[in-house]
Amino acid sequence: WFNSMFFKKELEHRCGLSKSMDSLGPIENTSESEDPNINDTAKNIHSWGDRDNSSYSNVDHLFGVKDIRNFISDDTFLVRDSNGDSYSIYFDIENQIFEIDNDHSFLSELESSFYSYLNSSYLNNGSKSDNPYYDRYMYDTQYSWNNHINSCIDSYLQSQICIDIYIVSHLWVQCENCYGLNYKKIFKSKMNICEQCGYHLKMSSSDRIELSIDPGTWDPMDEDMASLDPIEFHSEEEPYKDRIDSYQRKTGLTEAVQTGIGQLNGIPIAIGVMDFQFMGGSMGSVVGEKITRLIECATNKFLPLIIVCASGGARMQEGSLSLMQMAKISSALYDYQSNKKLFYVSILTSPTTGGVTASFGMLGDIIIAEPNAYIAFAGKRVIEQTLNKTVPEGSQAAEYLFQKGLFDLIVPRNPLKSVLSELFQLH
Repeated sequence: WFNSMFFKKELEHRCGLSKSMDSLGPIENTSESEDPNINDTAKNIHSWGDRDNSSYSNVDHLFGVKDIRNFISDDTFLVRDSNGDSYSIYFDIENQIFEIDNDHSFLSELESSFYSYLNSSYLNNGSKSDNPYYDRYMYDTQYSWNNHINSCIDSYLQSQICIDIYIVSHLWVQCENCYGLNYKKIFKSKMNICEQCGYHLKMSSSDRIELSIDPGTWDPMDEDMASLDPIEFHSEEEPYKDRIDSYQRKTGLTEAVQTGIGQLNGIPIAIGVMDFQFMGGSMGSVVGEKITRLIECATNKFLPLIIVCASGGARMQEGSLSLMQMAKISSALYDYQSNKKLFYVSILTSPTTGGVTASFGMLGDIIIAEPNAYIAFAGKRVIEQTLNKTVPEGSQAAEYLFQKGLFDLIVPRNPLKSVLSELFQLH
């Protein structure tokens, strides 16, 4: 690349490098002698070292151009394969070596920029020497070139950071508890349970339905029901209707709950599953209506009922209409449980808070919580800011609340389906 950039002129001095990539230090010139008479005949470029399993453990020669250090800092250097079609640039940032490997766009940008600086130097200064690479012109562009190569490296690093974030987010799932990485491809088959610490991470409503319902038996209800803007909620950031549309595109759902009928180990059931990914699982008028219709359907068909809760509470964008859903659902459950003597199981996942906890979340005949689930009415921050008191650590975790008698069972995801099957068979 440098050879072509300097019009095949032989302007080289060698820098020895025989350190492993794990301990790369500043490059030292092993030959400082320079021939004042530059040979115009192009010579073969010496090998910069062969790759061995993507590792430059023994790079014998480093190729540089005369006074190349005027343009690139001491900690920036290049390595090329012996076959000549692959390049790597190494540079030092805060004592860490970074590699740009065969990035053609990055190299092309540097090459074109160098030509630009070089040509402008000729135009502005004219030719004062038969040697087109006279030191004066190199020093004239030194400051601009140093700034530009730093800019190129900054841009490249930012793009690489975005790529790294993309790779991490698309290949790995980070645990909220131990911050360990779980391979995304098999994470779903592990029921979103961290392999390092066993922590139960959030699941989408579709994954929960797939986990609980026998294949081929799921019959959804009210899929097309979507929220409007009944109180014309004013927001300086994003209009409520636009926010609903955004979450619909993001999750593929129309609202924060999926309801329907299916079979659990051959037992017909009615089930509703809330999805925290849709506006924090908040309960608006559509969520309340869908759950109420599900309960009424289960009442008419004499089906056992499961509601999986995952919610931040009532949806503030619909004001008192959201709060009315608490009474509406509770009323439907009263008819289902007290009048028809049917069986309702409530499953509380993390987080279950606010109006959901204060209504149908705690009305189950059997209340099951997932391990380490965050369950509360008001959140820790709200309590501390309102009462000016510190909430004890862990006091809103499922294990602590179980000891106080708030739940009947804490069941991990793995045996949950068999536990529910036993309960329904007993009922």
